[in-house]
Amino acid sequence: MFAASAIASRGKRGPAFARLSTLGLAGLTTTVLLGGCTDGEPDAEVPPPVSSDPVIDMEIDDIAPGTLVPGSTLVIGGRNFVPDFAGPTTLTLEGEVDGVRASLALPARFVDYERLEVTWSGDGMGGRREGTFRGQAALEAESDLDARWHRSIPAPLTLRFAPHLTPRVDGLEGNVAFVNDRITVRGDDFLLGRDEGVTVALVEGCFRPSDGTVCTPVGPTTIAAPAVEATDRTTVTFPFSPAIAGIAPGTFEGSVAVRNQHPDGTTLGPDPQPLVATIAPPVIAGLSTPSASLGQYVDIDGRGFVGPRDGDPLAVTTVVLTGTFTPDGGGSPFDTDLTLVSEFVGGNRVRYVLNEEDELGQAIDLRTITGRYAGTATPTVTDGAATVVGTSIDVSLEIAPVRQVVWLRYRPTYTESLRRFGLRAADRAIRQRVREVVERDYGGVNVVLREARPEDYALYSEVELSGPDPNGIGLLGYDNTPGKDVGNLRLYDRLGGVNALTQSDGFPGYGGVFIESLFVFSEDPGALSVAAGRGHPLFDRIFDPFRPDRDGTPATREEVDAAPPPLTSGAGCPTVSADRPGQLACAVWTLGNLIGGTLSHEIAHSLGLADPHGEAFHNLTDKQGALMDRGAERPFVERAELDGAAPAVFCTQNYAYLQGILPTGLPDPRPDRVSCF
Repeated sequence: MFAASAIASRGKRGPAFARLSTLGLAGLTTTVLLGGCTDGEPDAEVPPPVSSDPVIDMEIDDIAPGTLVPGSTLVIGGRNFVPDFAGPTTLTLEGEVDGVRASLALPARFVDYERLEVTWSGDGMGGRREGTFRGQAALEAESDLDARWHRSIPAPLTLRFAPHLTPRVDGLEGNVAFVNDRITVRGDDFLLGRDEGVTVALVEGCFRPSDGTVCTPVGPTTIAAPAVEATDRTTVTFPFSPAIAGIAPGTFEGSVAVRNQHPDGTTLGPDPQPLVATIAPPVIAGLSTPSASLGQYVDIDGRGFVGPRDGDPLAVTTVVLTGTFTPDGGGSPFDTDLTLVSEFVGGNRVRYVLNEEDELGQAIDLRTITGRYAGTATPTVTDGAATVVGTSIDVSLEIAPVRQVVWLRYRPTYTESLRRFGLRAADRAIRQRVREVVERDYGGVNVVLREARPEDYALYSEVELSGPDPNGIGLLGYDNTPGKDVGNLRLYDRLGGVNALTQSDGFPGYGGVFIESLFVFSEDPGALSVAAGRGHPLFDRIFDPFRPDRDGTPATREEVDAAPPPLTSGAGCPTVSADRPGQLACAVWTLGNLIGGTLSHEIAHSLGLADPHGEAFHNLTDKQGALMDRGAERPFVERAELDGAAPAVFCTQNYAYLQGILPTGLPDPRPDRVSCF
């Protein structure tokens, strides 16, 4: 039995085409059915959903935590979950509570395609507030997008539930030698935060400074002790905070009492545990980021660092760099003496953002100058009126060329709109082709793509890829960033969501890439587009075998898993109707090219193209195969790279501009570019 345990275009004045396909919003409902015999009434049952075409595609891998209290969040891990905007998802529990039959249906919140969350109110299991459920869990969802029921295979589940939990402490772990060193508490039944309450550590004792003999009483001090893992009740951790005894070197002798604080005011916990700690000045172990560019974090590792706590801005760690900066290319070295005000991550890490506003950014142009700093780094921690200086160590840091990090943020509406093409199962393969297209288009330019939120950069741009155009006018893509960023002075543009600045000028407010608008290239788009005159027969020959609205059969995961290697050209597309694997390969190739080319175009707008030294947003003249031409001048076969059409590229002056603002030192991979004029 599995127990529940941790388990398109910027062209604001250009023509718009296609229409917005609206998504229905379905409210969540809850049905609670209580088991057992009551007044002779028969057992209530959860009625099965009525559907003539159910789909068993949702999968449950794990459900945790295994113990619940009122306000707990039950986390369901798995695959192929249905977004809330497509329809409600319900978690159904069928089994027994301490030998008495019980059934329960709870609304589940979509977090992403591999995670759902359910709030446990504490009621509903046959009217009981405490007990153990043993039975099965299943998911059911009705999607408005495909008008089908989606279900999971029932999974065995054991859940314990109670009104309160008393933590069990098996022992403390951790060698406390510096301020903010973490202490790990092993045991069970700790609280997990959010609406169920918190686990805290009450620390008290006495502190003897290293230069004194009197041990002065301190505490009790309450320190939050969150779970190490979000659904695991067996391990919590807390720092030896400056709030306990300050930041001065010395020795602490005392105890720790672990307590569960429930929202109703109930506080429970076992006897205190002894704690002894000797505190030393802060130390730097080194820079874990050996090379950094503008907007990137430089992580500084060590121990004894401090930062703001409980709204107190007076606790801070600074790092003084004293040494020499040597520019690349034969420039003259010069001495530096810089004070870096760091961002507090934890007692063993602070981070600094390479930026243009502080002493280093004023000393050199981080956009054009690269080189190497070598010298010493000295940490200083300050908390209120107290300051402690640590020991200096030798460090070095390479200043790298400026780069534009781009987060490709695929929204759930994007994934669901793939169902319109019949290609939901090919999502990963399509994303891979999109990435290949964009990386090819920006070859030799310092643009880096990420499909997860960047953790190593503070400054990065974001492009949302969605399904329908929220502006309601059928744009393929739209750069909704304010103004024209010539020189890419902003590294943090967001193409997505709504931008009030662009909305206020009377133009569309929502930005990003909108894949459902691609149906404008269909000669028979049905309800997916109302535009006329842009359809191409190749579009329908490629996608009709999969489009459900054209009596096509959507691709299956098994077909995708068994597919041959991806295409490297569209020379054989479309293929014969009997060649299902070939049809799938052509569809992935075509859709990946259509999305990738649009994405490259919109990213270029945010970087200042086209016509970076003028007012135009597109090339002033139509050039065959030029990526920054107006939308109407880029036909379907060019975008899809079909029928012998070569990939669209940045024309000569546009590409030279990109290499100028985001240099790599690499040669142009496409020396045959044509002039933009």
